[in-house]
Order: sequence, then C-alpha cells, then structure tokens
Amino acid sequence: MLNFSNIRVRLGGSVILDGAGAALPPGSRVGLIGRNGAGKSTLMKVIAGMLEPDDGSVDLPKNARMGYIAQEAPAGAASPLETVLAADSERAELLAEAETATDGHRIAEIHERLNMIEAHSAPARAAKILIGLGFDEAAQAQPMDSFSGGWRMRVALAALLFSQPDMLLLDEPSNHLDLEATLWLENFLTSYQATILVISHERDLLNNVVDHILHLQHGKTVLYPGGYNAFERQRAERQAQLAASREKQIAQRQKLEAFVSRWGAKAHSAKQAQSRVKALSRMEPIAEAIDDPSLSFHFPSPAELKPPLITLDDAAVGYGENIILSGLNLSLAPDDRTALLGRNGNGKTTLARLLASQLPPKKGAINKSAKLKVGYFTQYQVEELDTADTPLEHMTRLMKDAKPGAVRAQLGRFGFSGDKATVKVGKLSGGERARLALAMITRDAPHLLILDEPTNHLDVDAREALVHALNEYSGAVILVSHDRHMLELTADRLVMVDSGHAKEFAGSMNDYTDFVLGRNQPKAAQSKASGGNRKEDRRAAAERRKQQADLRKAVSTAEKDMERYAAIVSQIDRAMFDPSSAAKEFADLTMTELMKKRATSQDRLDKAEAKWLAASEQLEGDKTSC
Repeated sequence: MLNFSNIRVRLGGSVILDGAGAALPPGSRVGLIGRNGAGKSTLMKVIAGMLEPDDGSVDLPKNARMGYIAQEAPAGAASPLETVLAADSERAELLAEAETATDGHRIAEIHERLNMIEAHSAPARAAKILIGLGFDEAAQAQPMDSFSGGWRMRVALAALLFSQPDMLLLDEPSNHLDLEATLWLENFLTSYQATILVISHERDLLNNVVDHILHLQHGKTVLYPGGYNAFERQRAERQAQLAASREKQIAQRQKLEAFVSRWGAKAHSAKQAQSRVKALSRMEPIAEAIDDPSLSFHFPSPAELKPPLITLDDAAVGYGENIILSGLNLSLAPDDRTALLGRNGNGKTTLARLLASQLPPKKGAINKSAKLKVGYFTQYQVEELDTADTPLEHMTRLMKDAKPGAVRAQLGRFGFSGDKATVKVGKLSGGERARLALAMITRDAPHLLILDEPTNHLDVDAREALVHALNEYSGAVILVSHDRHMLELTADRLVMVDSGHAKEFAGSMNDYTDFVLGRNQPKAAQSKASGGNRKEDRRAAAERRKQQADLRKAVSTAEKDMERYAAIVSQIDRAMFDPSSAAKEFADLTMTELMKKRATSQDRLDKAEAKWLAASEQLEGDKTSC
C-alpha cells in the first residue's frame, strides 16, 4: 500500500500542496486529476522521491520498485531498442557479467537467473512495446539522436513500461502520442499487473484503466472509487451537499448575528449573546462553488455559405520535390465534422495545411468558396505568443479596425474578461494560452475550423467545455486529436491518412479502435451504399448536435430563471418575517400583497425547475445514446 499524509510544499513563495494525503490500496490503478496548476506533477515528484516536501511523509511498500519517467529525453548513438533493453538493469548487468565470469558455479547462477527473468524474450517484448508506440522495425534500429524530442520521450515511456516496476508513475503519458499510440497504451495499461498512479486528462483512459480517482484541489486530495464518470457523479453529489450545507450555515449565522445585535447590550441576555459570539468565531465558512472562467469557450457562428466549402480533385501535396499525399478527393460541406486519423508522420498535418491554404497543391485542383474564412489552430501558435504582451494587446493588433468593445467581446468568449485580458501572456497557464490562440483564430467568425491537437494543454473539464463549444458551433470542423472522447462526440466523418493517401473510414471510432489494436480490418468506404449511409449518418449527427445545443440552451435558461425566482422568493420571505431588512420594492407591501407575490414567484420557480429537469434528463439521455 502507498500512503502519503499531510504533504505540504511551497514553491516560489506559493503553497502548492497543503495537507495532501491518501492511502492507495495495493494493486490499485489511480488517476490523479485536478485543474491545471493544481500541483499534480509536484505531488507525483514527492511520491517518487524527487522532491522533498516541507512537511508530511510518504510510506512505500518495502523493496517496491518504483518507475517514473525522467524529465530529459534519452539521446545518443544507441538505438531505441538498445535504450529500452538497457532499462532492465538487472538483465544488462547479468549479461555483462556472463561475458567475463570464469567461476563455473557463478556462471550457472547467472544463467539460471537470466532464465527466471525471461531474458531471452526481452528483445521481442521490447520491440512489441516500441511497435505499439509507433516505431517500426527500421526506426527501432536508428540512433536516438536522429529523433525529435517527442519521439525520444516515447522511447523513455517504452523503457519505463519494459522495466515493469512494482509501482508505475505516469505523468500525462499521452502528451507526445498520437491517437493510435494512445489507444495501444490504454490497452497495455489495462493488463498491467502492478500499482499505477497516472496523471491524465484523457477521459477514456481514466474510465477504462483506473479504478480510483485521486482529486487534487486547493492543495488537498480526496480519493474516489471508480473511474472518471463515477467521480463526476460523486463530485456533483458532494458539491450539492456542500451548497446545501453552506445555505444552512448562512441562515444559522444570520440568526446568531441577529440575536447578538438585538440582545448583546441587555444584561439579562449578555451570557447567551456571548455564547453566540463564540459560536460565530468557531464557525468555519463553507466555500461557495465558483464558476471557473477558464472553462469558457464560445466560437462565433459564421455567415451561411452554399456547399461545398472545399473540394479536392485528385490533388497531391508535399514539400519541395517530396510528395506526401496524392490522389486526394475530398469535399467539405458547411456542417461537416471530420476527424483525420492515422499515425504521426503519415500526413495529417500536411493535409490540414493544404485545406488551410498554407500549402499549395502539387498537382490536381483545390476549389474553395470565394468567401470562405478558415481558422487554423496549431500548437506552434500557442508557443509563438509574445509573453511580454497581454491578451488584449494580441487581439487589438489582429482586430485593427474593430471597436474596443468588439475586441473585449471576442476575448470574453474565451474567458478573458475584465482584468484577465490585461495579464501578461508569460503569466498565463498552458491552457489559458491555448484559449487565447483559439480566440485569435476565430476573431472573424470562420466558416471552417481546423484544429490540430487543440487539447494538449487542457485539463478534463476544459476539454469537455471545448466539446460543448464545438457542438454549438454552426460551421464545419476538421479535427486532429489523440483525445478519443472528443472525436467520438464531435466527429461525424472519419478520414484515415495512411500510405500516402486519405480515404474515408466507414466505421465508428469503436471500429477504428478495434482496427488499431488488430481486432478487425478497415471497412471499405468507397461503395455507393456505404457512401449513402455515411451521408445519412452525417445528416443525423448534425441534427443531433442542433437538438443538443437547443437542450443546453434550455437548461441554461431554466437555471437562470430558477436563480432569479428563488432570489425573489427569498427576498419576499425576508420582507414577511423581518420588514426592517426588506428590499425596497417589497418594503411597502402589505402581508396579503407579499403572499400573492410569493405564490406567483414560487409557481414560476416550480415551472422553471420542471423545465430544467425535463431538458436535463433529455440531454443526459441523448449523451448516453450517442
């Protein structure tokens, strides 16, 4: 069992962890989650022994081998296969000793131990892991120095998995992976026989792999049984209980304060008043749930254009003399939602750049609507933001002819309202910078959004907000993402980019998952029947999106009505029982008039609650059936 208690860590003068603690059952698979900047990586480093806490302790099982990926990617002349094999230090040491040992008894011991740890099958096991993470046989033999940092981090992950530690610590392992490698990793971890602690924002991984969720918030941790969906239900219940407790506490505080105010100066009640003052001083305030602006995404809807937006006619694209993709025949309608699938390096980004007019076709034709506006998001835009400027300065430069109010409104759609718009980009989190980049590319209400890995810096809640925003957006969308949950909820059409071509994949995301994991073969997508079915599927999916958007609007409207009428009922109650504190509009009303107004407001509140409940249940039913 892994136990840590009362962990406190201060970094740069700020308290990151403040009394974090949990007892993780042996063999458990725990997803460590929390908002960006909550301290998840800090806590994992404390558990791994890489960071000394200011207070608290970590108790590990005796002789347990812990595995944690180093921050620096491996490099040098060794190949990925050699690097992974070297991660099994015992095997490497025994093989080296076998080369020089002369004592017959010791040689026998060495070979007996090598057989016990199955050293003979190690190269095959290492190669299998590397293949799953995207390294074919040729790539496994190349020197590490020939790979980019992202691919070298994949080798580091492969080495960690190969070493088979008793306790596996993974900090956002899918960050450098494509969808295909992410699916393989999820499948690998499902059968891994050891304790796992993983920091991840991948909803599917948190549902399919882990059996506990460790939620880190305000420096403290709470352990929940089950996967992410179970955690969400339990958290909602917990928040509802806290809200009810807070309302009860506020009412209790008001009664105590009223008693002290009224009777504090009276001699015969002084002791009772003092006891209530003490009660007030001991009352710990229950925090109110705060609406987080970092979950704000709203894409402005574009003007309507006649279909098709873009047509590729036997087009080819590449760099210089090198053709990456050829024979491209693709048509995009104004409401298409297309996911580009395929391993990194197969040409997904190249195709996205062709559609965004960043690359010209080498041959064939690309035809576009004359008024088409495209918003293209890449990680490079996030990295190239000027850290010395503010979101307001970035947006003002782009919207030169716009009024200040319009610039502020566009920033507000993405959570940069008020003072947040004037914070230096250098002080923004990765997720906030991604939101700023999205705000910038959608400033002129594009008809087509091309999003290349938009979720890399977003936590689970922010990803869900992005899903909702995409489903409410009325334009066309092209997605490149390793977040399967997002693809399942937003994409109606799947296009597989592989072997120099891009062809429609006729199955669902579940079919594609089976295909990647070798459980089936890709379905033929070129038949007329298949094409007709896909067209119907896209039309039905577009209709579902509209219905869900309408339902979400109904839920939001009902919630606002509930808040308004509940506040009115509360004000009337105060006017009825404590006229001196009544709001101005109710102060001069008679008791009869107040009772009539209360009945009317309560009736409207009940109707709003009924509308909210009906829309919420229908929306939840639609999500479940999708």
